[in-house]
Amino acid sequence: MAISADQIYSYILPGQVDDPNPGIKQAREAETIGLGGIFLSERWESKELGATMGALTQVTQDITLVAGLTHFGTRHPVVQAGMAQTLQMLSGNRFVLGYGRGVESHFRKMHIPTPKMQGLADYAMILRKLWAGETVTYNGPAGDWGELKLPQGYDTPPPLIFGTIGPKTLAMAGANFDGVVLHPFLTVEGAARSIAIVRNAAKDAGRDPLAVKIYATVVAAPDTLDEAKRIDILEARAVSYFMHRELGLPIVKTNGWSEDAMNRLAETGLAALEYGTGDAASKRRAMAKAASLLPPEWLTTGAATGSIANCVARLSDYIDAGVDHILLHGTTPDMQGDLIAGVRQAS
Repeated sequence: MAISADQIYSYILPGQVDDPNPGIKQAREAETIGLGGIFLSERWESKELGATMGALTQVTQDITLVAGLTHFGTRHPVVQAGMAQTLQMLSGNRFVLGYGRGVESHFRKMHIPTPKMQGLADYAMILRKLWAGETVTYNGPAGDWGELKLPQGYDTPPPLIFGTIGPKTLAMAGANFDGVVLHPFLTVEGAARSIAIVRNAAKDAGRDPLAVKIYATVVAAPDTLDEAKRIDILEARAVSYFMHRELGLPIVKTNGWSEDAMNRLAETGLAALEYGTGDAASKRRAMAKAASLLPPEWLTTGAATGSIANCVARLSDYIDAGVDHILLHGTTPDMQGDLIAGVRQAS
């Protein structure tokens, strides 16, 4: 099945950045080359969601703006609902609010709660009720919130999407959220298995399974990139996932891979780099060096690599597997012109 440019979304400002301002240019370039939308992953020190997305609503006109992803427990529900509602107003209804559970051990150190399964579903329910102008009194798995209300609701609230990989949370998301973001480094077969869980859960919940949009996160590293950029985009990024057992193990299980290589990587202690202080570039170099511990096929089957034609074919494979959108990871829109031109040529 051919893939179209507007089915493709892209991260801007991926990973740890020192300055959010390049995101303005990247977002504008996404519109120029015809992408469907952009994702912004939240980092409080330089990519705080409300501030950065607020700026992006004013420098773009058409693309979808996705918070991809923020976390439960880091904002009071009224604050989160109000921020999302404001961004939806500022953007002309182009905002999507995305959640993920993140690395639970990191949040535990800061005493930030990470809701369990029912709490995740209840949090989505609370936000929707607030956007509908209802008063919510809640004490349950999502927290003890007393009496919650926004003085003004909104007729077109933002869609709620959830980034996950485990079968239980995939099913929860299919039953309760408007979309699901699949993890990077899933093979096409792994993505297909995940999609089936989401669709079946939506159907069992009495929802239209096809109304739950699926985003496949794909690291695309075509050989048109210079070697240093490709290594940072592909090898270092792979290590940034697999060095955390909490993130890597579900990917390995979904793909049917052996855990041995991931365990060797976890034993290096590189995971401490993720939230530690220090220069981002030096951290990435250390991660790239450790990529030799991973089987090469993890990178070739769990990402889009090689020629532009090969990359386009791999993206199309994910569409054939049932995803609605491709979320490019690693590169930014100002680096994707050749790939998007290849997509248009192939369609």
